[in-house]
Amino acid sequence: MIKPSSMQTMTQPPSPQTQQTQQHKEDDQKSLVFDASVFRYQTEIPSQFIWPDHEKPCKNTPELQVALIDLGGFLSGDKEAVAKASQLVGEACQKHGFFLIVNHGVDNKLIADAHCYMDDFFGMPLSEKQRTERKAGESCGYASSFTGRFSSKLPWKETLSFSYSAEKGSTNFIQDYFCDKMGEEFKEFGRVYQDYSKAMSTLSIGIMELLGLSLGVDRAYFNEFFEDNDSIMRLNYYPPCQTPEQTLGTGPHCDPTSLTILHQDEVGGLEVFVDDQWHSVTPNLNSFVVNIGDTFMALSNGKYKSGLHRAVVNSETPRKSLAFFLCPRDDKVVKPPSGLVDTSSPRKYPDFTWSMLLEFTMKHYRADMKTLQAFSNWVQQKSNQKL
Repeated sequence: MIKPSSMQTMTQPPSPQTQQTQQHKEDDQKSLVFDASVFRYQTEIPSQFIWPDHEKPCKNTPELQVALIDLGGFLSGDKEAVAKASQLVGEACQKHGFFLIVNHGVDNKLIADAHCYMDDFFGMPLSEKQRTERKAGESCGYASSFTGRFSSKLPWKETLSFSYSAEKGSTNFIQDYFCDKMGEEFKEFGRVYQDYSKAMSTLSIGIMELLGLSLGVDRAYFNEFFEDNDSIMRLNYYPPCQTPEQTLGTGPHCDPTSLTILHQDEVGGLEVFVDDQWHSVTPNLNSFVVNIGDTFMALSNGKYKSGLHRAVVNSETPRKSLAFFLCPRDDKVVKPPSGLVDTSSPRKYPDFTWSMLLEFTMKHYRADMKTLQAFSNWVQQKSNQKL
């Protein structure tokens, strides 16, 4: 039996002081803005950026020996180069989903210009960058961490994301986007990233040919699937942090997209989870880091792994990277080719479109290492509700 005094305690409304404290917490969350020009000098960072102990950066992470793929040799048709590239990429994608591409054919000046304009953008005052601010539920625009979306385990970074379409008639899509958002003075800025995104789209088609061959399907199968891709380009900026051991630039996750082509500067910070521990990926300015994402994992019927990775920060030097996320056209149905499905390898994931997975990660789920399985369950639940 509950005593009257206990019942009074249970039903008693919060005191004005408790309500005021709670209101302050809510106001603090609403007003939290990640201004890198200020936060980079703070010796005590906001609690929202402090990660749980078991997820904090590790000291002395071993270096990951990443397969080096000569893409030019593969595309030249040289039989020995083709066989070697196919073997190396197959082994890497079955183990952890990461490999390096060299002899890629992308103009070095274009890469340098893309890095240079990134310095210019992230060096602007916060109010200027916010002219292209990313809206809730959208994948494009400027984001200062994810303060408007999440309240804990925030990433120590700024990003600028924009769409790229490989369809004909989209020649100046990115250039027009920046002129509209930032003004005509950003025309050259937009042109550089239009050209860079186009180069990444072309590069990704070559990589897809290699992936198709390594999986034992027609070399042209994935080329055709992605030739009219609707992809995402992202500029990442990780400012210095005075307590880098407490936070992460990007938390552990697998990319929900199909393929990521990353060019990182010389600072370093990318880590990949392999054999139950984190490994660092040493920067190589002459290469692109490529990793498999969830969508391609589904396309391969689970034969190739979506790589689990994260980014760490340091107390002295900003880190920058250019990430191109290859995605199929929004309405294309993602399902593996028939050659990858049989009685010993039945379907692992349901049919879906990229627009469905994008909506799931934008509105319902924070991308992590279990995104694809959580999404598959969500799709199945929606299908059952229609029955």
